[in-house]
Amino acid sequence: MSTGVIILLIVVAVALVAAVVARSVAARGAGGGRGLKRRFGPEYDRAVARHDGDTKAAEHELEERVKRHGSLREQPLESSARERYMVRWTAVQEQFVDSPRDAVVEADRLIAEVAGARGFPDGSRHDEQLDALSVHHAHHVHGYRRVHRAAHAPTNGSGAGPAAGTEELREALVEARALFQDLTAPDRGDEKALARGKSAPQEKTEKAEKAGKAEEAPAATRTDTNTDSSRGRTHAPWALNRRHVKGS
Repeated sequence: MSTGVIILLIVVAVALVAAVVARSVAARGAGGGRGLKRRFGPEYDRAVARHDGDTKAAEHELEERVKRHGSLREQPLESSARERYMVRWTAVQEQFVDSPRDAVVEADRLIAEVAGARGFPDGSRHDEQLDALSVHHAHHVHGYRRVHRAAHAPTNGSGAGPAAGTEELREALVEARALFQDLTAPDRGDEKALARGKSAPQEKTEKAEKAGKAEEAPAATRTDTNTDSSRGRTHAPWALNRRHVKGS
């Protein structure tokens, strides 16, 4: 085989390899964008909007968040700590009736504390904490962002700008509740362990007690401020319900 043919074959082989690599990189980039959209959901759109529609810049930012915080493992909450946090959140919702702004400030403080307890950066590093939460709780982190913004917004008479209205505070608190519920929800392993640790008589007794309490509770107040501790869910009092706010 002549030298010229060998050189030609080498050139063709190099060109083929380059084409395969280029196609692979392009496919990886497209897949990466789709993967980021799936992972971050509405947070992806917010990142794009923040970068004035520059998807490459937005995706680079989100990729950096994943690199920094993707390996973070959330720490479980002890059941007693979870109950304390849920009681405090119920108090926040009740406080909203008389003092909406103070309730939002406390909600901001409480979510930061719970996030720190779960292993996220502490509340003193809010931006970093928010980035880490966006990696693991992308679909609910914006509510926390809104609450933090409202909690640190100027107050009436400060002269620093318009203060947040009651409806804006209510919406922020309602949206932030989803993240709080995520952070305080029992892990699946905890639920299974709890279920295994209960005997049949215990379960029957608990069901009977709950049924008795439900019958004794007044109908008008039975669903307003209940806390479903088995699921880590809290229900907003009437003050956080849109139809009541508008009708008041």
